[in-house]
Amino acid sequence: MTPTTTVPEFDPAAAARRLLASRKGAAPAPCAEIVPPDAAGAYAVQDTTMAVLGTIGGWKVGAKSPKLEPACAPLPATAMLDSGAALLGPPWRMRGIEVEVAVRLRKDLIPTAGEPDTAAVRDAVGAVLPVIEVVETRLADWRESPPLAQMADLRSHGALIAGAPSQMSPGDLDLRSVEAYLAFDGQPVASTRGANPAGDIWRLLAWLAWHCAQRGHPLRAGQIITTGSCTGLLFAPEGARVQAQLFGIGMVELQF
Repeated sequence: MTPTTTVPEFDPAAAARRLLASRKGAAPAPCAEIVPPDAAGAYAVQDTTMAVLGTIGGWKVGAKSPKLEPACAPLPATAMLDSGAALLGPPWRMRGIEVEVAVRLRKDLIPTAGEPDTAAVRDAVGAVLPVIEVVETRLADWRESPPLAQMADLRSHGALIAGAPSQMSPGDLDLRSVEAYLAFDGQPVASTRGANPAGDIWRLLAWLAWHCAQRGHPLRAGQIITTGSCTGLLFAPEGARVQAQLFGIGMVELQF
């Protein structure tokens, strides 16, 4: 008789502790120690991680196509910085850069009976902002790691650098026409138009509002929501000055 092998039950708290230890300077975690069985497990790791990291300052949400279900992660308020920020030291080992459109809520957005309609979502948005998301990882084998492991690790979030609020009316925002530009040390590395694969920002925000309400972390006034890369993921050299522009929205920069 062939002996049976018992697969250990996934423990979100243990995975979160391992990721938190890496944030504090321990060796990066092998993804085998982190990967959950499903999205619910990944979100449970996120929640346990945020219980230690503190206040949720915003969310990241994105989708790989206009029809696929989005995915999200909460953003620690302590890692949300203004344009011109300097990011120094060992935590910034990957220096992944994504130029994104973000919105800031002017009031709570807490649906009670499914995803809110577009009018309700637009009414809750107070401002449009240009942002840079810095992609970092607590995983030892990030490039080979499954998406669920990256989702558990706050979807590889490192920091969010926000530019000044735009004069654009939120109702005029359309990801499919946004033009983005990115430079490292003054050298252009990306120039795109309508490159965010999600397409419809209002679908993303409606999904996120209902997801967060069900999850017990409803969207609150003042939170910033970033909506996926308009340039793809590029990696900045060590010590680089990173400059980005979303035409008609604004500019944002940081220094490693």
